[in-house]
Amino acid sequence: MAVADTAPHVTAVPRADGLLTGRLSVMMFMQFFVWGAWTVTLGLVMQTVGIGSLIGNAFSVGPIASIVGSFLLGMAAARYVSPRMLMVILHLIGGVILFVLPSFITPAAGNDFVWLLLCYMILYMPTVGLANTIALKSFGERTDKFPFVRAFGTLGWITAGLIIGWAGLSASPEIFRVAAVVSIALGLYSITLPNVTADAPRDESVMRQVFCVEAFGLLRQRSFLIFMTCATLISIPLAMYYAYASPYIGAAGISNVGGTLAIGQMSELLFMFSMPWLYRRFGVKPLLLVGMAAWAVRYVLFAIGDGGSSLWAVYLGVALHGVCYDFFFVAGAIYTGTIATPKGVNAQAQGMLTLFTYGVGMLLGSQIGALLYAQLPAAPTIADWQHMWWYPAIAAAVIALLFQITFRDDTKVATREFAA
Repeated sequence: MAVADTAPHVTAVPRADGLLTGRLSVMMFMQFFVWGAWTVTLGLVMQTVGIGSLIGNAFSVGPIASIVGSFLLGMAAARYVSPRMLMVILHLIGGVILFVLPSFITPAAGNDFVWLLLCYMILYMPTVGLANTIALKSFGERTDKFPFVRAFGTLGWITAGLIIGWAGLSASPEIFRVAAVVSIALGLYSITLPNVTADAPRDESVMRQVFCVEAFGLLRQRSFLIFMTCATLISIPLAMYYAYASPYIGAAGISNVGGTLAIGQMSELLFMFSMPWLYRRFGVKPLLLVGMAAWAVRYVLFAIGDGGSSLWAVYLGVALHGVCYDFFFVAGAIYTGTIATPKGVNAQAQGMLTLFTYGVGMLLGSQIGALLYAQLPAAPTIADWQHMWWYPAIAAAVIALLFQITFRDDTKVATREFAA
């Protein structure tokens, strides 16, 4: 029986029609355009201006910001401010910081640049979970439409890279100002997004709210705990791919490293568009399992790929990025929303997923990858790289096996119990 929308300041879940899908697709396109405009070539920019020694610090701020931002903004603040208004506030303030950042990319102000970048990322990272929340809540039960919308995030990332390259800004600090323009545009555009409700405040202490006790309470469900644990662990090899794929590909004798890595992004886009059908056809567990197993296969391919007769393995390993990322992380966002919605903590749970994957997992991956890389000679050969890739390959295979044995999709059971 339908319920009339009579309550003030509360908007009913919009109908999942073509117009809504288009509006959310534009949001997701700009969301990842902002990130992709600067992060891909930041290392080149810093090296060009003479602060290459700070590249490691600069690329560590993202995982740290995921942890801090998810607590302070992505989950706790979502109790008091609607996801739409948080998107407006965070992207407008973040856009101002992005405009200022190029002034700090100098040898004299390099350390200040890293700190300011950390401040920006604390604002940006929660918006990843907020964008997911707005899309998932807007679609209601039609969560199968989410992968289509999320695909425009990948398209935005690719488009940003193409524009930066076409404009000749790959080594210029002006990449931040390109991102700033889109960030402010997204902040203003977010005013028009569906006004999905914030997670309802509960009668609980301030400390319980700050530490998001209810969202973490979802981990009492065995299946969700297993999923979140595996999501964190599988993010470790993800970080290693982002950090070390490009030098490995160069060592394999491929000159167009950027173009080769773009194959992975195109693959991600292709599988993103196919996710709605795959999700309906197979359900959550097979998609998550295939995504995790693909990480192991990818690193095995990297471990056997070289610049000679096995060069095909390098290209195939890069092309698997679509399966690796979409089958686990996109399906995982849908699964998280399914678990959290009956409890009224959707935004907090999406923030928690960001915290564990982009935060804890990526930070561990950066540190573990650095330890493995430190064992390589100063000028690694393709054989040195092949040896290193066996470690994440074995780790990913063990995680996938653990997931297969222990995980059970009980979302249908939980849904029936909630409906009762």
